[in-house]
Amino acid sequence: MNLACGLSRRARSDAIVERELFDAARTIINARSFRLSDAEMLQALKKLYQQRGMLSSVIIDECNGMPSSSAYSSRFGSLLRAYSLVGFMPYRDYHYIKINRELRKLHPEVLHEVLGGLRGTGSDAWQDLRTDQVIVNGEFSLSVVIARCIQTTTGLLRWILRFDNSLAPDITVVVRMNSSNLMPFDYYLFPRIDMLAEKLRLAEDNALHLDAYRF
Repeated sequence: MNLACGLSRRARSDAIVERELFDAARTIINARSFRLSDAEMLQALKKLYQQRGMLSSVIIDECNGMPSSSAYSSRFGSLLRAYSLVGFMPYRDYHYIKINRELRKLHPEVLHEVLGGLRGTGSDAWQDLRTDQVIVNGEFSLSVVIARCIQTTTGLLRWILRFDNSLAPDITVVVRMNSSNLMPFDYYLFPRIDMLAEKLRLAEDNALHLDAYRF
């Protein structure tokens, strides 16, 4: 196992080790990790955490005698789960990853509701599958953006909007989620002509030039 760590350092410093040899050494390390029990792998990880005071994939991969970070990820489902099993909590809050995953699943549903609402009022609306934009009566386009709610340390609610100016929709429908990110809080309809920035930060209540577009 010392061989692979040594090769890793040499490959980064002077690139005298061929990539094939480095990959072969890493494969040997991964294979050896399968001979270790879960408890043995976690014991090694916990010892490393106690020595270094933190963990990361780089710290794990550069340590002599340790299975690779990919081996930990494969064995325990993810590095984050392996971290939690030895009592290490990364400084970064990874809860937002789960929220973003759920919001991505919600986007097609919201888009379907928008299409249904437009057609219900007599509009000819269809979805451009290439861009996910909705084309209305062949006259204008709109995009749907779902904004995740972020709670500050003082309990205030904030939403950060990012507009895809490369698509240049005529109207952007922003769905602001509530504090639990489980259902819509309200909606904004921003016309492209008034949106000059790619990024916009909103509070619960904003200036009139923004909340005029709020529904």
